[in-house]
Amino acid sequence: MNKEQYDSYVDFAREHLGITFNDIELLITALTHRSYVNEHKKSAKDHNERLEFLGDAVLELVTTDYLFRNYGESEGILTNWRAALVRTESIGAAGEALGYGHLLRMSKGERNGSERARMVIMADAFEAVIGAVYLDQGYAAAKKVIDDFIITKLPEILDSQSWRDPKSYLQELSQRFDNETPTYKILREDGPDHDKTFTVGVFVGRTMTGTGEGHSKQEAEANAAAKAVKKYSDKQ
Repeated sequence: MNKEQYDSYVDFAREHLGITFNDIELLITALTHRSYVNEHKKSAKDHNERLEFLGDAVLELVTTDYLFRNYGESEGILTNWRAALVRTESIGAAGEALGYGHLLRMSKGERNGSERARMVIMADAFEAVIGAVYLDQGYAAAKKVIDDFIITKLPEILDSQSWRDPKSYLQELSQRFDNETPTYKILREDGPDHDKTFTVGVFVGRTMTGTGEGHSKQEAEANAAAKAVKKYSDKQ
């Protein structure tokens, strides 16, 4: 890595995280995917999986502590809220907002991968960045990053009801308003067996109320249900 590349990590930390790292190599490692190390074994030795492991624990502690201190709901409800805050999509979006995508080191194959694969890499890197900040700056600094990019999304999650299991919630709504139980039908299957994409439609009675895609039938059904739930928003 040349000086210009090295300095780009230093600048990112100062401008986007508000941090001057004592050991900038921690941040560089946090933004290094395993595939990059496999392609550059002579120049890169460490990838971000250990930091991701640490950051995941810090993220869960901070979100759990915040929910416990600020809300009096039951354990089950708080668990669902936390799951919505720290699911891959939420953390990946936080990574996009933080803006480190151009600094991620990964193989050419991963860089040209699917949108879903990129989201997973962004989410894993966010957890690794949290781990790096925690090691270098301590709990308070890591908590601030989580507060700024994760906790701030809670009102939106609560307002949209996206913390609920979409299939269960759709069944509750369809039975309440239409006296019907949703059914699911595979509309299309694309791609090879090892990387198949399913498109599923969800029907309330004879009306298709949502479609969704996913790399498993369950994921596609959940995405279809989530879209169908939105159509009940005016009735609630």
